[in-house]
Amino acid sequence: MLIVIGVVLLVLLAAAAWVGIRALLVKQDLEQVVPLTSSLKQAVTEQDQAAVARDSSELSSRASSAASLSGDPIWRAAEIIPFVGPNLTAVREIAQVADDLASKAVAPLARIAIEVKAEDFKPQDGAIDVAPLEAARVPVSGAQVALTNAQKSVSAIDTTATIGQVTSAVDQIEGELDALVPTVTALDNAVQLLPSMLGADGPKQYLLLIQNPAELRSGGGIPGALALLKTDGGKLTLEQQASSADFPRFQQPILPLPAETQGLYGSIVGEYIQNVTLTPKFPLSGELAQAMWQQRFGTTVDGVISVDPVTLSYLLGATGPVDLATGDQLTQENAVSLLLSEVYARYPLPAQQDLFFAAAAKAVFDKVSAGDIDPIKLVDALTRAGSERRIMVWNSDEQMRDVLAGTTLAGDLPAYSDDQTGLGLYFNDGTGAKMDYYLTADTQVGSLVCRQDGKPYQVIQVTLKNNAPVDAGTSLPEYVTAGGAYGVSPGSVKTFVTAYGSPGLVNLGVMRGGASVSALSTSDDGYGVTQIPVQLAPGESATLTFGYLAPSSESTIGQVQRTPIVNMNETSELSLSCESALW
Repeated sequence: MLIVIGVVLLVLLAAAAWVGIRALLVKQDLEQVVPLTSSLKQAVTEQDQAAVARDSSELSSRASSAASLSGDPIWRAAEIIPFVGPNLTAVREIAQVADDLASKAVAPLARIAIEVKAEDFKPQDGAIDVAPLEAARVPVSGAQVALTNAQKSVSAIDTTATIGQVTSAVDQIEGELDALVPTVTALDNAVQLLPSMLGADGPKQYLLLIQNPAELRSGGGIPGALALLKTDGGKLTLEQQASSADFPRFQQPILPLPAETQGLYGSIVGEYIQNVTLTPKFPLSGELAQAMWQQRFGTTVDGVISVDPVTLSYLLGATGPVDLATGDQLTQENAVSLLLSEVYARYPLPAQQDLFFAAAAKAVFDKVSAGDIDPIKLVDALTRAGSERRIMVWNSDEQMRDVLAGTTLAGDLPAYSDDQTGLGLYFNDGTGAKMDYYLTADTQVGSLVCRQDGKPYQVIQVTLKNNAPVDAGTSLPEYVTAGGAYGVSPGSVKTFVTAYGSPGLVNLGVMRGGASVSALSTSDDGYGVTQIPVQLAPGESATLTFGYLAPSSESTIGQVQRTPIVNMNETSELSLSCESALW
């Protein structure tokens, strides 16, 4: 009997030693995964192909080793041991995720980085080579699926009984994936969408809306300048330019409007090209703009792309300065002030302003299409503009719309899920002029539990300020102030502020300066909506606080969407109190 007990103890000790040694080796392998990932990112950014190959190979080797070491039957048997077991389970699951990522995501993406250079995407003679994009479709799509699956797997790892080191490792990997998944998803969308949009499968025509945020609309600004772009086999040409003055007022909406849209923003959404972006739903704006262009010029476009002068300033960071026929030099630093402020002082007639805008847009387009551009800075500029909703895309092809769905480019209302709500804050000009160049909007969001059922209150708050000169009523051109034509004192800014809360949220209304005030309360596509006008004299500010009750104790604030104004701030966290007048 003693011999049997001794043998059992010996086996247990051997198993413990086996698992212990393997755990140490797994730890060493996994500790190299994060720094190798960071090193690989840097190598890709710097287009260092030798470093990409080296780091990718080392990462795959380390991840595979960790998964192999933690996947044998002895390790799995040890997972039932109290205290030790939960840690072994979590480590094995981390190792498996790392191995899957290395083989199914990192390796394919690394191969693309080795084979495709950023220089490959520089236009040559006005054309972009779409072959690298088409070749990247399958591996990028596979990497995106692998990353998304890994994100789900890591979030499902149980760390309630793990030691601090293991818990921290899981949290770190989860954070890395949360940051990486949107980036690779955007890349996947790009390689699926761009070849077709660039005319790889036949000529395409797109309407470019240049929104002017000096006169705000929910989608960004008044579409004052327009252009028709043609793509064919990767070649981009600027076929036609127009201004809003070229469009008549349609006697009735060009397309049937949803009743909620018409109730909130009026029939003018479908009657004026300048007002198609009054609604924050860009898919609707795109359809309206397509119909208006077809009615006016007889051309049915394949899609509508929206940009603004701030986007142009980002692009100028990639192209460098652009010389204009007027003698001006358009730079990243002066583009916004020149296009949204100085032009009105210099050219009193709208037709002259339109010509200046058209010349500036064409000059930037010509420089980009000629390939005189830094491709990495170009990608950074487009990524930044897209994240700020300064670039939005509507495509008439349903399959392409499916690719865009869920991205910032689609211009949909804020995304939401079972456990995450979405909030939106949109601005429409009520001054009837170009005073929004001087408007700032400091935005904060917060969540607080005050109820016994655990349902949190969720808030989006904005402080609007009119930063125009004190003498703006007399020192600024009448074209900028409107001269009181729409009942707003010259120099003042009037803004219709509209807050959206995703379906499931209970709309609690709005406070101004800490006191509840009356406002329009309605809905739009199932979203609870509150709308209130605010008028500010030069130097004056106002704080609006919109409140909602979340549907469950598990609800957190997810996407927060805002109109991209000229002076865009980062959304910050708001400190709340249970004594608010909203609840």
